[in-house]
Amino acid sequence: MTSSTEPIRDDFEYPDEAGYPDGVGTLSQDQAVLIDEVTDDPHAPAFEFAVVNDEKTSSYSAIVGDTEIAGLPYNVAGDDRLVLLATSVFPEFRQQGIATELIRRVLDDVRAHGKTVTVMCPIVRAFIERNPEYLDLVDTVHPGAGAHPRLESESPS
Repeated sequence: MTSSTEPIRDDFEYPDEAGYPDGVGTLSQDQAVLIDEVTDDPHAPAFEFAVVNDEKTSSYSAIVGDTEIAGLPYNVAGDDRLVLLATSVFPEFRQQGIATELIRRVLDDVRAHGKTVTVMCPIVRAFIERNPEYLDLVDTVHPGAGAHPRLESESPS
């Protein structure tokens, strides 16, 4: 049984631009795996990695040595808002806390730069539901496609 504060993976409804292959909001198996990771009990990532914000490509990347293991692309919306598009983690690095830690570091960077986010990625949305201390970063005017009612009702005015 799930509590009212626990995200429900099947609650997400997003249009095709949010990364759903069928265009109607059905999660892919890859997305489901990452949502499960960010909603499970938090744990430290299995190994250390760097997070790099490449402003030229508008993407945050998780890097180990010279290898990119995960990414979170975004669009810039004005001077103070990022539209977070789609979290991805290479299959061999999944279920090791990488997605969770990447999203945490991206949101911490957004906060450090005084920006807000529009969430198009269901994995980021699930992370924020599980970690409400990041709710204040969700832009109140542009929360994102398919904004979950719990996030809309809990977002600061």
